[in-house]
Amino acid sequence: MVLVDTNVLLDVFLNDPNWNRWSIEALDAASARGQLAINAVIYAEVSIAFVRIEELERALTEAAVTIEPIPREALFLAGKAFLAYRKRHGSKTNVLPDFFVGAHAAVAEMPILTRDISRYRSYFPTVELITPPT
Repeated sequence: MVLVDTNVLLDVFLNDPNWNRWSIEALDAASARGQLAINAVIYAEVSIAFVRIEELERALTEAAVTIEPIPREALFLAGKAFLAYRKRHGSKTNVLPDFFVGAHAAVAEMPILTRDISRYRSYFPTVELITPPT
């Protein structure tokens, strides 16, 4: 199973002129590795690209993306990652979405298909990241 980050899906759903091609190719390659998945946080973030829930559901079905629940262990780990972020003088006052995604991937031992590298590498160094070439 591969956890697909919001930015990759939005690249495709919004036809991003810079990233659409890479994201489509990366999704195809990731689907050859295993099931594509998102969680509730990613679902909420991706919903901004759609007017109606039925449109989002159709797009996810067509992309063969499943929705996986975030395990409690991951929720706990997300909180701990947020504490580490605050100790590093992070300015946000609520647990960041990337912490839920990264913790979910860490606990479930799933790679993340993403273009956002730094926060995942900083707070979830054991998670495999599938990213654009640098």
